[in-house]
Amino acid sequence: VQLQACGGGLVQAGGSLRLSCAASGRTFSTWRLGWFRQAPGKEREFVAAVHWGGGSTYYADSVKGRFTVSNDNAKTTVYLQMNSLKPEDTAVYYCAATWGPRYTDTNGVNYWGKGTQVTVSS
Repeated sequence: VQLQACGGGLVQAGGSLRLSCAASGRTFSTWRLGWFRQAPGKEREFVAAVHWGGGSTYYADSVKGRFTVSNDNAKTTVYLQMNSLKPEDTAVYYCAATWGPRYTDTNGVNYWGKGTQVTVSS
């Protein structure tokens, strides 16, 4: 399984970025794919996820209303649209694939992608 993330960068507070993660190597129809992030000196935390087959979405409280997670079955890609970005959103963002209910727990993740840096300046 490979998860290839891209789309990070530097943006001013209030701006937007879209992250993409191309998934390959297996069928993900019963999996949840999504995003975690890790800021300097902090633990990796759940951001958002989507159930690949059903389309249900899940968000951390800190990003609800600002971030939108979605998937494109044809491209086997999951996206994270990030709007109204804040300096506290600065982190390395990781794509993650989870089979089972522990999709908000780093210990529940089955596969990780390499991170992509998001920096929000004030």
